[in-house]
Amino acid sequence: KMLLAAREENKDPFEIARFYERHFHDDCAALNIRPAESYPRASECIDLMVELIATLLEKGHAYVGSDGSVYFDARSFPSYGALSGNRLEDLRAGHRQDASELTAGKRFHADWALWKHAGAQRQMVWDTPWGEGFPGWHIECSAMSLHHLGETIDVHTGGVDLRFPHHEDERAQSEAAVGHEVVRRRVHGEHLLAEGRKMAKSTGNAYTRADIEARGFDPLALRYFYTTALYRSRLNFTFRALQAAQTALERL
Repeated sequence: KMLLAAREENKDPFEIARFYERHFHDDCAALNIRPAESYPRASECIDLMVELIATLLEKGHAYVGSDGSVYFDARSFPSYGALSGNRLEDLRAGHRQDASELTAGKRFHADWALWKHAGAQRQMVWDTPWGEGFPGWHIECSAMSLHHLGETIDVHTGGVDLRFPHHEDERAQSEAAVGHEVVRRRVHGEHLLAEGRKMAKSTGNAYTRADIEARGFDPLALRYFYTTALYRSRLNFTFRALQAAQTALERL
């Protein structure tokens, strides 16, 4: 999506990334969310990913495929599937969400790319011991969290849609590298609905903070509304519910 937007808008992909990054920080400030100590960028942590991939290769959990990409060997991690309940023997070829990784370079269909060999049309590529390429979807999280947070994390959050394959693969990568459990507790939030439907631009129910403020709502009312959600339950956003949250906030 980033590369497509860059072509359409005739911009550098990093320009687009910084644009949304600024909006993210502005939104966090408006919602009174205290900033983290560090906001590492994946594009600036390639060396950490290369180091982690090298460790996985050395320990026998990864291999260089016939297509030049580096893959994680899912069968080398015995407890794969413990987080999501997806067992390797039950996974079918093409059943994973990241179907773009279905290449002839894999040894097993459930393996996933740690580092992808770059094609001629790629813009964002980096030079590594395995040639020019770019990171897979999951390796950046393992590399960045191990570096900035250490080998033990108390709470790891994320959306329910990330449980598989992203968090399952991240767990395998991190634990295979350090040799022990990394995350003590995982917290997965359910999807946010808007007026009873999935939030999407195509359905006209994708609202931004600016949209909320333009209608006279305090961003903190939105945060108060979020706190009314029950864990692992879908929260349905409506402007009537937001008005009730703003009234409750004003009373407080």
